[in-house]
Amino acid sequence: MVKNFKTIHGEVVDVVNHTLEIMKKYPNVEIHIGTDSQNKRRKTIYVTVIAYRYGMRGVHYILHKQKVKRIRDMWTRLWKETDMSIEVAEWLTQKINVNVEIDMDYNIKDEFESHKLIPACEGWAKSLGYKVNVKPTSQIATHAADKHAQT
Repeated sequence: MVKNFKTIHGEVVDVVNHTLEIMKKYPNVEIHIGTDSQNKRRKTIYVTVIAYRYGMRGVHYILHKQKVKRIRDMWTRLWKETDMSIEVAEWLTQKINVNVEIDMDYNIKDEFESHKLIPACEGWAKSLGYKVNVKPTSQIATHAADKHAQT
């Protein structure tokens, strides 16, 4: 995986060392990975976030932002969000022994089109051993990704 993750201030981060340092300092940290996307003009912007949750004492995150040719088909765009999150989770968990949760920006309510992707996407992530969070449950990583995909 060749992705440059950065802090919110634009500093490039070595993901493995960063994660190991956090785990050493905060042994009970929860690690969430999630991707969100937005279509803007002729581009689709994907943002993948690795969020580190310190119990009830806050969260910080690092992110990777990527622009690609606009993906007009919603299903393809949303499926790619899951693909990108799983790619990062698989890479990180192969590098270090860490539990990761995958946050998916899909809603379980029928009135949202994204609910149709949940069985396949959630099933894929769970089959790899990840805990999955979908709306309305806690969306730590995708909430941050959404914020950065809009800018």
